[in-house]
Amino acid sequence: MESLYLLIPLSALLVLAILAVFGWALHRGQFEDLDREGERILTDEAVPLDGGQEETLAASQQFRGPSDSTQRAK
Repeated sequence: MESLYLLIPLSALLVLAILAVFGWALHRGQFEDLDREGERILTDEAVPLDGGQEETLAASQQFRGPSDSTQRAK
């Protein structure tokens, strides 16, 4: 019974925190255009890489060298 004195206020704080995060997400526009994001995965358009990812991608391809399939064929 004594644990309820701790658990009830903690659950109330948790509910308030969840509501605060949900309100923040609504205010920032996280739920504005859900249909476009669902359809974006179905398109074949190449999505431009963010800044700095081009160098990382080029470095990783240079480090790997030839693909594994060409090495297995030899």
